[in-house]
Amino acid sequence: MTASPETLPPPGSGPAHDPAPGMAPRRAAVIAVGLVFFDSLLGQLATIPNITPWYEGLAKPSFTPPNAVFGPVWTLLYALMALAFWRILIQPKQKARSLAIGVFLAQLALNVIWSYAFFAAHSPLLGLIDIIPQEILVVATTILFWRLDRLAGLCLLPLALWVGYAAVLNLAVWRLNG
Repeated sequence: MTASPETLPPPGSGPAHDPAPGMAPRRAAVIAVGLVFFDSLLGQLATIPNITPWYEGLAKPSFTPPNAVFGPVWTLLYALMALAFWRILIQPKQKARSLAIGVFLAQLALNVIWSYAFFAAHSPLLGLIDIIPQEILVVATTILFWRLDRLAGLCLLPLALWVGYAAVLNLAVWRLNG
C-alpha cells in the first residue's frame, strides 16, 4: 500500500531533516561552568595584583562603585553566563546555535583580554579599545541566545548592561588619567 500525498510528511521534515540533538546536559554543564570559571580565573590573574596601588591611584568619576562591589557582581554575571551557555549547548545542533556559541566565545575572550589591557598593561586606553567590541559582542550574543532560548538571553541581559556601564566608566577613567 502506498501513501497518498495527503499522508506524506512535508518536504524537509522527518528524521533525516531533524537537527542533531544538543550536547548531553552533564557534559554541557562541565564545559559551560569550566570554561566560564577559567575565563574568570584568567581575568583575576591580571586584575587582582594591579588593584593596589595602580587602580586605587587612578582618578575616577563620581559614579565609580566601591571596589567591594566588583567581586559579587562579577560572580553573579559569571554564574549567569555559565547557565546561559549551558542552555545553548543542550539545544539541538543547528547553524544558529553554532553562530551563538562562536559569538559567545569571542565575547568571553575579549572579557579576559580587557583585564590584561586595562589592569596588567595599566592602560585605560587599551581597555577602552577592547571593551567597545566586547559590548557589541555581548549584545549580539544576548540577541542570538534569546532567539534560541529566552531564558539564556535573559541571563545575559545583566552582562550587557554591566559591560555597557563598564565601558562608560572605562572611558571616564581614560579621560581623567590620559
